[in-house]
Amino acid sequence: MNANANDVASEIRDGYVLVRLSGEVDLSWSQAVRLAVLDALDHDTAVGVDLSEVSYIDSSGIAALVEGFQRARTRGSRFALVAVSDAVRAVLELARLDRVFLLVATPEAIVTVA
Repeated sequence: MNANANDVASEIRDGYVLVRLSGEVDLSWSQAVRLAVLDALDHDTAVGVDLSEVSYIDSSGIAALVEGFQRARTRGSRFALVAVSDAVRAVLELARLDRVFLLVATPEAIVTVA
């Protein structure tokens, strides 16, 4: 993936759906991210959002992730942020959301961590 281009791709894996994001998640693109995350949750399985290629995220992007987290919690599904980039981690830490979200280093950890 090109880290400079906004892209979203989902893939169904064994036991979870992985949503891969790249680029800058801001107001102009956060709705597409929101829809991808919510669509992934429709599979009634664990969902991971790979943020390794996200160079910037604003409050609208964070809101899309929070909505996904809340929907997963309501359904009793696991929701994790995978390989969070430094830029995203800084925003999560500032908002203290690093204590709310499950953060994992690899996609496979979505289904293996307690």
